[in-house]
Amino acid sequence: MRRLHAAAAALSALLACFVGVWAYFFPQSFYDSFPGVLGSWVSVDGPFNEHLIRDVGAMYLALGGASIGSLIWRSELAFRILGIAWTIFGVLHFAYHALHLSHMPMLDAVGEMIALGVSLLLGIVLLIPTRDPGRPREL
Repeated sequence: MRRLHAAAAALSALLACFVGVWAYFFPQSFYDSFPGVLGSWVSVDGPFNEHLIRDVGAMYLALGGASIGSLIWRSELAFRILGIAWTIFGVLHFAYHALHLSHMPMLDAVGEMIALGVSLLLGIVLLIPTRDPGRPREL
């Protein structure tokens, strides 16, 4: 299970750094073209707000830092705490976007829901407890 946790933490770190660096250091570009090849999901949702986009970037960078920390310490506690943070963020982020899809083309809406679902799933995977190999499985 630790390999699965490490994989989820590594993917969450990559995701967080990709979004965080882009949003924090290049907010206008992020607004205009995020996620890139899949369409433009941010600019269709309201006017440009540099402060808000940089705050989103900072939050993603903080999650990325926590993800990297969990890979350094590789303890069940570190993975679980990281899972709590990503899951709370993932549920709230997914719910907001799921309720605000009417202004998007269908392909972009589906892509956005899949991307946000994967992000949420990474948090949930990190919450799965590790099995103790010395303890028998309970039914």
